[in-house]
Amino acid sequence: MALYQGLQQRLQQKLSPQQIQLMKLLQVPTLLLDERIKEEIEENPALELGENEADEKDPVDSDDQDVEDANLDAAEGEDEVYEDYGDEDDIAEYKLKEDQVPELQVSGAIPHPTTNSLHELLTEQLGLLNLGDTESKIAEQIIGSIDDDGYLRRDTNSIVDDLAFKQNVVVDSGQVEGVILQIQHFDPAGIAARDVQECLLIQLRRKSLHSSLAAIKHALRIIEFHFDEFTKRHFDKIIKSLEITEDQLKEAIAEIRRLSPKPGGQAGSINKAEQYIVPDFLVYNNNGEPELTLNQKNAPDLRVSDDYRDMLRDYEKGSKSDKRQKDAVTFIKQKIDAAKWFIDAIKQRQHTLIITMQAIINHQKNFFLSGDATAMRPMILKDIAEKTGLDISTISRVANSKFVQTEFGSFRLKYFFSEALSTESGEEVSTLEVKNILQGMIDNEDKRNPHSDDALTEMLQAKGYNIARRTVAKYRELLNVPVARLRKEL
Repeated sequence: MALYQGLQQRLQQKLSPQQIQLMKLLQVPTLLLDERIKEEIEENPALELGENEADEKDPVDSDDQDVEDANLDAAEGEDEVYEDYGDEDDIAEYKLKEDQVPELQVSGAIPHPTTNSLHELLTEQLGLLNLGDTESKIAEQIIGSIDDDGYLRRDTNSIVDDLAFKQNVVVDSGQVEGVILQIQHFDPAGIAARDVQECLLIQLRRKSLHSSLAAIKHALRIIEFHFDEFTKRHFDKIIKSLEITEDQLKEAIAEIRRLSPKPGGQAGSINKAEQYIVPDFLVYNNNGEPELTLNQKNAPDLRVSDDYRDMLRDYEKGSKSDKRQKDAVTFIKQKIDAAKWFIDAIKQRQHTLIITMQAIINHQKNFFLSGDATAMRPMILKDIAEKTGLDISTISRVANSKFVQTEFGSFRLKYFFSEALSTESGEEVSTLEVKNILQGMIDNEDKRNPHSDDALTEMLQAKGYNIARRTVAKYRELLNVPVARLRKEL
């Protein structure tokens, strides 16, 4: 095959390192921004946090202008080193607010809940048992196989195989079952169960040892012998089979509801509901106008290190023919450039957050003034992208990981985005409004005879919403509401 040379012209779109860095920073929530800045400061000694009293000061003094004008290497035509970052206005540290509006503490350390993991908790209790070497290895293998919910989902024979192949411990399934029974006496109650039924039985049996209530005995019989009927809400069959009254069944069901289907969620790993939320934005009602404030942690005072600027001036005055001097200048310039890029990215992140949130506030002004979810207007990512002039992907990065604190609670930005649904009059309303109305219908229904999806569809259509049954079923699932049969109560 003959070789030949040729010229080709090609048009390609590539992201610069600065653009990639900005996209990554946009995804970082306020809670993790401090850690990201600390990582950058550790990697780049030319970047440092400014002092509090330096907020009003221009980070680049007049002497640095001489360095800017100097060319490090005229033959290579390199760019200037320093830029002035003091053009933008500082964010005010306080705002005039009404007395009843809560203040957000933005200074100081962010609290992080600390706790032992579930496996550490079980291992501590394991030390209270008088087990031999073999039994201890079996117990450790079992505890390691328990998932975050507290269930032992690995079957006994697989545990036997794991012990044989990984730890060279030969045991039979009877020995493993014996250790499992001992671990099931650990706290929290219901740990190491193989399924929900066994988990509830363990908790009820422990309760029955300390209480002689008839409701606990009935609950134990229901879970042990009529678990399938209980999950399907066939209460009539349970009453007939156990020969109990409806009131007795109510008391038994009340005892069952006090149990935990996920014992591992009560101890050990941190529950998602217990995790702290640090809002990125604060919105308050200022005399009928929503007022936006950016969390101060999103606007850190970063600057180029004075020491590195002095070092660059010293090297500039030295001999330019010395190779070590040239290498030192190149290293310092790279670090200063990286620091400037990072400072620009933080400022651009701050600007993007502000204009995006302001566009959302302008679009959902009625909600931010009243807190009424039914006042939400339809809004999609494209709407905000058109108002801000940003790309849809940029709006998505901001909305997926940011929170806003209002007078009515804290919300994820994604909460304000919803599709449109037409009414009989032709008006477009937010699907969030329909979901809230649907939730209200379900909350106020007769629990003895809950509404089916068909009935809910007819009720929504009677209110003027053009909606299909499959859409109602979809919204019901998004609201984590089960079907009518499973919502039935006595």
